[in-house]
Amino acid sequence: MTSPDAHVLVIGECVADIVRTDGAPDVVHPGGSPANLAYGLARLGRSVVLLTELGPDANGRLIRAHLESAGVEVRAAEVARTPSAVVRLDGQGRARYTFDIGWTLPPTDLTTTPVAVHLGSIGAVSEPGAASVLALVERWRGRAQISYDPNVRPALMGERAQAVRRVERCVALSDLVKASDEDLAWLYPGEPAEAVAERWLTLGPTLVAVTLGAEGAFARTSDGGREQAPAVPVAVADTVGAGDSFMAAFLHVRAGGTDLRGCLTQAVTAAALTVSRPGANPPSAAELAAASARYSEAGAR
Repeated sequence: MTSPDAHVLVIGECVADIVRTDGAPDVVHPGGSPANLAYGLARLGRSVVLLTELGPDANGRLIRAHLESAGVEVRAAEVARTPSAVVRLDGQGRARYTFDIGWTLPPTDLTTTPVAVHLGSIGAVSEPGAASVLALVERWRGRAQISYDPNVRPALMGERAQAVRRVERCVALSDLVKASDEDLAWLYPGEPAEAVAERWLTLGPTLVAVTLGAEGAFARTSDGGREQAPAVPVAVADTVGAGDSFMAAFLHVRAGGTDLRGCLTQAVTAAALTVSRPGANPPSAAELAAASARYSEAGAR
């Protein structure tokens, strides 16, 4: 467990994921990429503050209780209703989303300096709240590690060229960036993920990691480092929160001094644990350690 003063600040949306599967009743899970990441970091033992928005409704209470159960300190501006997304799962557990989300985060003055700041997804690019997010990031740039996950939602991104400009602005402000191959395919159709990662490194980050679903993940660094890790084979319940779990584990083990290969390996293991059970349910530190040891042993045989 880190010192309470050495906290990670996560900025972005909470979303009530209404999971809808044919022939089954709806199930509501706490969600939202930044909220999932905050929860995942807290489960791994990090001290986390989440700056977000919640409504005074049942979904808001559900999400707050979920986050606080892991130890996340929730600082939420009140909005009329908690954002939601209908999540439809296909036969392979892959998710498609329909959103009811606004993002209006007011300017915020936080007095304590975090050791790291994470921004991502809707909250990083959707106005008017994105302006408040970027102002906070610019305030702490150079004093805290900045990480970013675009977690692209095409239905909310608007016109592609404008979305690319907004995403690249966030990339340029960040030290560490993670994206999925699906994110990159929407932002830059037809361009290889490796080429995008290399180009993003020229904008400012020192590290770019890209998840490849069933193919695992790779990472590139500004000093020429190149690593990749295969996916961990599991039976998939659903893919909700897999990328957020990857990012939480990657940030956690990277902060502990683990080398790049080890970071990727533990991050894909965390993602595998998450997809093996319903909802955005990332592993605890003990679960991740046990699974990493189990898969390492299996790989050595």
